[in-house]
Amino acid sequence: MSCPHLDSVELKPPTPAQSVYKEDCTQCFDSIDSPGGLDVCLQCFNGGCTGDREHSPLHNAVWSHPLALNIRRTRKTVHRDEPPAKMTKLAIAAETEEDRYDTALTAKCIECQKELDLTNAKLAPVVDGILKAHTFSRKEEVKAWEQELTTCEHILTLQQHPPRKIEQGELGHCSGCDLRENLWLCLECGNLGCGRKQMGGVDGNSHALGHANESGHGVAVKLGSITPEGTADIYCYRCDEERIDELLGQHLAHWGILLAERQKTEKSLTEMQIEQNLKWDFSMTTEDGHELKPLFGPGLTGLKNLGNSCYLASIIQCLFDLPSFRERYYSNSNDLPIVQEPAADLETQLRKMAHGLLSGRYSVPDNEAPGSEVTYQRGLAPAMLKHLIGRGHEEFSTMRQQDAFELFQHLFKLISRSPHNGEQKDPTADFRFVLEQRLQCLGCHKVRYSSNEQDNIFIDVPLEKLDQPEESGQVANTYKPVTLKECLDNFTAAEKVELTCSACGSKAGFTKQSLFKTFPNVLAVNARKMAVVNWVPIKIDVPVIVPDEPFLLDDYLSKGLQPSEELLPDEPENKAPAFVADATAIAQLEAMGFPRNRAEKALHATGNSDANAAMEWLFAHLDDADIDAPLDLGSGSGADTTDPEKIEMLGAMGFLAPQAKKALKETGGDVERAVEWLFSHPDDQGIMEDDAAGQSGEAPQKEPAGSATLPARFQLQSIVCHKGTSIHAGHYVAFIRKTLEGKETPTWVLFNDEKVVEAHDVEEMRKFAYVYFFKRV
Repeated sequence: MSCPHLDSVELKPPTPAQSVYKEDCTQCFDSIDSPGGLDVCLQCFNGGCTGDREHSPLHNAVWSHPLALNIRRTRKTVHRDEPPAKMTKLAIAAETEEDRYDTALTAKCIECQKELDLTNAKLAPVVDGILKAHTFSRKEEVKAWEQELTTCEHILTLQQHPPRKIEQGELGHCSGCDLRENLWLCLECGNLGCGRKQMGGVDGNSHALGHANESGHGVAVKLGSITPEGTADIYCYRCDEERIDELLGQHLAHWGILLAERQKTEKSLTEMQIEQNLKWDFSMTTEDGHELKPLFGPGLTGLKNLGNSCYLASIIQCLFDLPSFRERYYSNSNDLPIVQEPAADLETQLRKMAHGLLSGRYSVPDNEAPGSEVTYQRGLAPAMLKHLIGRGHEEFSTMRQQDAFELFQHLFKLISRSPHNGEQKDPTADFRFVLEQRLQCLGCHKVRYSSNEQDNIFIDVPLEKLDQPEESGQVANTYKPVTLKECLDNFTAAEKVELTCSACGSKAGFTKQSLFKTFPNVLAVNARKMAVVNWVPIKIDVPVIVPDEPFLLDDYLSKGLQPSEELLPDEPENKAPAFVADATAIAQLEAMGFPRNRAEKALHATGNSDANAAMEWLFAHLDDADIDAPLDLGSGSGADTTDPEKIEMLGAMGFLAPQAKKALKETGGDVERAVEWLFSHPDDQGIMEDDAAGQSGEAPQKEPAGSATLPARFQLQSIVCHKGTSIHAGHYVAFIRKTLEGKETPTWVLFNDEKVVEAHDVEEMRKFAYVYFFKRV
C-alpha cells in the first residue's frame, strides 16, 4: 500500500560514510531479536525499538521521519536427524547468520500505520542498501582495524623476482620442514616458510623469519588467511609489524595465485590475538568441577565481549554498581535528551547503559544458545558507548586490548566535562578528594603545604619473591602476599627529594609526604604490580590482602600546618628550578657509554627517577639536534612554563593544571618532554615546591572535594581483576559485592563479560586484583 509520506519524502540509500543502526536501538538495548523487532528509519537510518519504550514512535514524533524498515530476527530450530558431514581442513566455512536465524522484513509508515510494499521502486533500493550496509558496530570495528594497519616503504618499493607459477603441491609444506599450516609466502622471491609458533596450539619453526633474516626479503603473506576479497595477514619482517598491501592481488598473481580461487582456511593474527585474550579466563567452575550458578535480575546483566573489550566491560560494571552513577543515569522513564544522533550523545549512551545494566530487562537466560549445559545471558553489546568514548583517542579508538584503569581515567574526564544541569550531580564528584603534600627542608626545617584535588590514587605493591619449589622440583615464581595497609603506609610515607632550599640554600634536600586532607565517598585505587624483566615491564600476580569488613583510614588524614612549624618563603616567580642529577644514575649511564651531558639531560627529562628510564629516553631521542647541548634550565623558566596554551594542550590529554605546570617546569617548558615526564610520574599530583599556601588564596574559594569528618570508614565494594603478563593483553573481569534477592548478607558476584555468576573463590581473585573501589560506609 502507498501513503502520502512515501510520495512526498525523498529517499536515498545509505552512503558508505553513513552509520546504519540496524542492530539495536540507539536509546536502549532492545534489538532485532526483541519480539517486535527494530525499526530502521528510512531517512536517517536511526534504529528505534518498537516495544513498550517506544523509541521508534518517539523518533518520528521529534524529527517527522515516519518511514521505517522493521527488521525482526528469530533463532532457527536446528534438527540433527543425521550426523554432521565430515569437515575437511580446506573447506572451513564459518556458520553464517542465515544458518542461525530467520529474518522478517516489513516496510511501514508509522504515521499512517500502514504496511508498505517492499518492492516499491522508491523503497527497494533503500531497503537493499540498509541490508547490505555493515551494522554500526561492525563498521566501527572494521574502521578501527583499518586504522591500526598501514603499509610501509618495503611494500611500496617491493621488487619481485621473475614470475613463476608455484604449484599447489609446493604450497603444501614449508621449504625448511614438513609443516603444512601456518605457512608464509615471501612476496619477493616466492619462498615458503613456516611462521612462528603461536599460542593456542599453532605449530611453527620460524623458517619464514629465518628466510627473511638470511635474504633480507621483508614482506610475506600467510597463505591460509587469504580471502577472495583481497584481505590477508601481511607481515613485514624488516619493520617487525603487521601491514596491509593494497596491491596484494597483483603481487600474488605474480606467483600464479589468484584471489578469486582462494578460501580462508586459518585464523588471522587478529583472531588469534582476540582468542588468546579470551583464553586468559577466570575459573567458571567450583572446586568439585560444577559450573558456577548463573545469576539473573536487576543489576546482574552481562556485557558481550566485542573482541578485546573486557577492559571496558569490567570498569563499566563497577561504576554503574555505585550510587552516584545509578542516581545520575538510571531512570525507567523515557525522559531522554532530544538529539539528532543519539548514538553520538554521551548522556544518551550512559543512560542507555544504565537502563540496560540495572533494569533487569535484558538479564534473562539465553535459552536459544546451543551446546551449553549452563544457560548464561546473551549479554549487551556496548558498541555505541565504546565507539563514542574512544572517538578521536589514539588508543581507545582501536580494537586492541587496553588498560582498564586508563579507561577509567579517560571516561571520568569525559563525564566531568559533560553538562550536568539542575539537580543532575556529576557522578565523578563522589570520587574526588584532596591530597595534601608537605615539604620540609632538611637544612632549616621550614615547611610548605600544598594540596591537589584528585579522583584516584596509585599504590605500589612491594614485590618479595618466595622461592617455593613446585611438585616438579622447579622453583615457582610466587610472591609474598602484602596487606593493603602496607601499601597505604608506603604511599603516605615520607621520602627524600633532591631540591635546593630557597630559604637557606641548603642542598641537603627535602622530605616529601602526601596525606589525605579529605576523603571521598568512593576511593578508587590502582595497584601497580610491575617488575622489569630484561628491560620489559611485566605484570606480577601478587596477592594484596584487603579486609572484607569495614576498616578505618583515619591515620592517613593530614594534621595540616602545626603552630610549631615555620613556612618557607615564596620563591621569585622567574627563578629557574634547581636540578641535581642522581649521582648513582649518572655513574650507571656513563658506564654504559653515554656522555655526561646526555645523561644529565635524560635524567632531567625523566624526573631524575633512575638509569633505566633515562636510558629509554636516550634511545628515543638520539637523533635530537640538541642531544649533546648542555642542560639548560634557564630557558624554560618563568612565564614559558605556565604558558596557558601549553597547559591547555596537556589538559586536553587528561592532565590536571597543577600536573601540567609541574611537568612544564621540570622540562623547561617543552611540551613533548612534559608529556613524557607526566607518563613516567603518573602518581605525581603536580605539587610544586614553590606553590605557596598563600598563592591558592588568590583564586576564588570553593568547597573542597570530599570530607575530613572522622571516622573515615571504608569497605571494599568491587574489584577489577586481570590475568596476563601485560595490562594490554590478557583478560579483565569484575567482582562486585551484591545483596542478592532472598539473601541477607552480601555476596561476591563475578562479571565475566556476558557470564554473570555467584563467585566461589573470592580469595583467589585477590592475586589478580588491579583496580579497587572502596565505598565509604
